[in-house]
Amino acid sequence: MTNSISPPALTSRRSFLWKYGGGLGGIALAALLDREGLLQASETGRLHHAPKAKRVVQLYMSGGASQCDTFDYKPLLNKQHGEPWDPGSEVELFQSKPGHTMQAPWKWQQYGQSGKWINDCVAPLGACVDDIAFVHNMVSKSNVHGPATFMQASGFILPGFPSMGAWLSYGMGSEADDLPTFVVLPDPRGFPPNGPANWSSGFLPAEHQGTAIRPSAANPIADLFAPADSYVTPQGDRDVLAALEQINLAHQSQRAGDTRLDARIRSYELAAQMQTSAPEVLDLADEPDHVLKMYGVDPAVANNAVEARIDEKQEVQYFGRNCLVARRLLERGVRFVQIWSGADNGHPRRNWDSHEDLQRDHGPLGRGMATGAAALIQDLKQRGMLEDTIVLWTTEFGRMPCSQGSSGRDHNPFGFTNWLAGGGIQGGVTYGPSDEWSWRPADPNHITYCYDIHATILHLLGIDHTRLTFRNNGIDRRLTDVHGHVIQELLA
Repeated sequence: MTNSISPPALTSRRSFLWKYGGGLGGIALAALLDREGLLQASETGRLHHAPKAKRVVQLYMSGGASQCDTFDYKPLLNKQHGEPWDPGSEVELFQSKPGHTMQAPWKWQQYGQSGKWINDCVAPLGACVDDIAFVHNMVSKSNVHGPATFMQASGFILPGFPSMGAWLSYGMGSEADDLPTFVVLPDPRGFPPNGPANWSSGFLPAEHQGTAIRPSAANPIADLFAPADSYVTPQGDRDVLAALEQINLAHQSQRAGDTRLDARIRSYELAAQMQTSAPEVLDLADEPDHVLKMYGVDPAVANNAVEARIDEKQEVQYFGRNCLVARRLLERGVRFVQIWSGADNGHPRRNWDSHEDLQRDHGPLGRGMATGAAALIQDLKQRGMLEDTIVLWTTEFGRMPCSQGSSGRDHNPFGFTNWLAGGGIQGGVTYGPSDEWSWRPADPNHITYCYDIHATILHLLGIDHTRLTFRNNGIDRRLTDVHGHVIQELLA
């Protein structure tokens, strides 16, 4: 291991606590040591430089959100709508042949002092454009959902690598005593391609993997509480935990350095703490009605389970709820929150993969995402949290400027959009233009990969992306592989 940011030495500290701290009675001391260690990290320079941000929320659009129907305005698509699309070179698509030039089904408008063009599909975000930096020359190394999703989540198109949230958990530690460091809020309809592997800890210690919470479900955290008709009582639960401690201690004493067991012990300890903290975080009853309405959450059903389907009202309701829960998690010390919009393929379509009918699919998804994302930015800003919270909007690739069939769009890995806000990001800027079609980067020598986005985020968190490494199979691995540079033009 060559990480110059030393993560907490959980195994050795836990052994000390078991010997001198009295088992679960030492958990509070462990939390204090974690907190103290983080303070020392800042004070003694274990971070590589002074940070601008200390937490991240990632909004992940699963399926491939269309840049040319949301944030990347190209008048040529309107001018040549319906004409054969001919970019002057051969075009290889995922599952179709190039159709006709296709304009967005909705109108475009300019917003803010920056005059940024935003499509009516995502109109609520128009109010936030002066806080957002848009990157329009993103490129992926794959046009297949699974590998491309892995790439944006972990920096690699192959499975087995830690996600960005896991890297931040490993490199920065926790700010919360009773909540996970890395929390994932999946789409209520299901998981994206690759499922939980998208928030895996990979070869990092297992404790750094993401914890999935479903705020719109009747049971948001699986197995946190015993079923209502169970024979388990509170005292019985405590007795089982006490016995489990002794068994784990005996097992661990014979298997030093096994991070899986350490992560399992930590998960049981954290679950016990979350039995108190998690219901409070997920209970929106104490949120004022005007805040709920800003997120698109109906105050009358704020804590009710939501049926998983696609229509605009429901989409606004549950993506907005996830964004509000994310804000509550962030303000309670969670380091990284990942919010997903869109699940793996199903019929009817339930993600951003709009091969058949872009207007039908992107319409409700766009309105729901934009309502929740705009509310999150505005809410963080009014609470003074946006200045040290990075908001990252991601998708695995974009869509083509030509039609597939009559009203869909095929995959476009050659050019798509990310945007960032808060946490040291300069708002109201556009970086890396795409070409006149929104097909490829305007300058083939000026391309942005996820490595550059990740390097920039780590930089704002006080970390040199080339120095946050973990040795695995003889290689010093890092989030940015052997690539990446900090995009200075995005920094405030």
